[in-house]
Amino acid sequence: MTINIILLGPPGAGKGTQASRLVEDKGMVQLSTGDMLRAARSSGTEMGQRVAEVMDRGELVTDEIVIGLIREQLEKGGKGFIFDGFPRTLAQADALDRLLAESGMALDAVIELQVDDEALVGRIVKRADESRAAGQPVRRDDTPEVFADRLREYYKKTAPLLGYYYAKGNLKTVDGMAAMDQVSAQIAAALPA
Repeated sequence: MTINIILLGPPGAGKGTQASRLVEDKGMVQLSTGDMLRAARSSGTEMGQRVAEVMDRGELVTDEIVIGLIREQLEKGGKGFIFDGFPRTLAQADALDRLLAESGMALDAVIELQVDDEALVGRIVKRADESRAAGQPVRRDDTPEVFADRLREYYKKTAPLLGYYYAKGNLKTVDGMAAMDQVSAQIAAALPA
């Protein structure tokens, strides 16, 4: 049985960690737009050349290009897909719905990792402190100021998707502040049997 899901939540909520667990446990394919763009850029394909040109100009990659990359991945097939970092806007959600319908697929669940913003900022600061203590580079976005900007951007552009998917009847909410294993268990329980 294939299962296609979206993981939603603000930056630092643990979407990437939970997606990795689903890949390992269920053999699903994680479609991270950032990873796909980096892979496309270095692929040498026609789509990769388009991505490289846009990125080299310092511009944002268009929704059309991102949808094209997702289409390529869907055509490869698999045991289901985890959309991580996409969609980010209502327009992208509509485009994804059309793409899935064209591909004869459906979205089985949209799982929101619900978090406390203050605790989330603390989690990010702790991650930065641990990196420094280990002598590793700190991610540029692991500062309270940059992270606050990323949170505002999430609430402005991506949070409206919660209402969109709630109205469609496929939004499930899990406690993203729980221990990692508990979050995984909640996600597993939210997936179709």
